[in-house]
Order: sequence, then C-alpha cells, then structure tokens
Amino acid sequence: MEIILKEDVTNLGYKGDILKVKSGYGRNFLIPTKKAVLATESAKKMLAEDLKQRAHKLERIKNESLELAEKLKGMTLSVGAKTSTTGKIFGAVGPIQIAEAFEKAGFTVDRKVIILKDAVKEVGTYTATLKLHKEVTVEVAFEVVAE
Repeated sequence: MEIILKEDVTNLGYKGDILKVKSGYGRNFLIPTKKAVLATESAKKMLAEDLKQRAHKLERIKNESLELAEKLKGMTLSVGAKTSTTGKIFGAVGPIQIAEAFEKAGFTVDRKVIILKDAVKEVGTYTATLKLHKEVTVEVAFEVVAE
C-alpha cells in the first residue's frame, strides 16, 4: 500500500514522504490517526503543488537548523540531578531535563528532538543526539552533576 505522510512519524518517515507500508499498518493506524493518506494520483499532484509552495519555507527552516547546529557543536551542558552518596541518580535524566538545560543556556530546543542512546542513571559525562531537521543532526555532550 502506498501512502503519503501528513506528519513526521518516528522510524518511518517525514511529512510529505511517499512510502510503501503494509496494508494493515496503513489502514488500521496511519490513515485513521490522520498521519497519512492514500497515495492516489490526485493526492500526489496536491503534494507536488504543496511542496513547490513550501520549498522556500523548508529551505529557511533547514538553514536555521544548520545555524543552531553550528552554535551547539562543541558545547557541553551541565545537568543537575539529585543523587545518592554513591553517585546514582534518583530516577533518570531524560530529554526534558536536557531541554531545560538548553533553556538555561539560552537555546530553544524541543525535547522531542533529543535522542539518548542509553538511560542516564549515574553522575558522569554523556552525549545526546539532536535531530534538528531531517538532514541536520548534531551530537552534544552533557555532564550530569549532583545537586
């Protein structure tokens, strides 16, 4: 089954992509939740016209993402967490805490674009991947310190 994505879907594709998916996934999840539409000829023509109109806006968004990536490259954040005497964190440090640390540093980064490879449950230095745009990713180091 061929579909057109109406929004970004994690591990599948980005808004405007034309993809082939299994028919059950398309009929039972993507189409009812308004994340995709069937890729008919008329839908493809509408997509082409829409992409032509949005091309300038998409280029501007990509350039803003590239500028932010250049600013964040080589940056090290400090994230405070409550810890035990052995250095273990009560709970875990996640994308929300990292996004708050970016806010304190003066950058606006959505928590949804922050990807952590492993759970952060101890004091130390880690890296987070920021997927700012479908073509722009940057790795940022962050240090978890005891509060």
